Amino acid sequence: MADDPAGRVVVTLDLGGVTDEAGLMDRCARALGLPEWFGRNWDALADCLSDPSFWPDGSVERGLLVVVRGWRAYAKARPEEWRVAEEVFAEATDRGAGLFVTLGPGGSSEQAPDQPG
Repeated sequence: MADDPAGRVVVTLDLGGVTDEAGLMDRCARALGLPEWFGRNWDALADCLSDPSFWPDGSVERGLLVVVRGWRAYAKARPEEWRVAEEVFAEATDRGAGLFVTLGPGGSSEQAPDQPG
């Protein structure tokens, strides 16, 4: 985890290679360090994202920035699921003071950037 200029704790959620909801939930659980009993469904994800007690160390005091990378292929393959994921991210951001979720580069981190520069 790195810090951003605003001092928030940064977590990168890399969705490169994710093809379904189960894969997305597994990546979220790993990237965010969610507990073993995390329900791996949309409601559980929204609850964990918006509850600072599940955030990485230091995030409660400094804020948490989740950068979602490699999301474009998943969004294209599963547009309905991706819309739900975006809604969950937005809702959690609204509910969780200090939480920010942003879409980073859409391509996989294993590929060249999808935009020059």
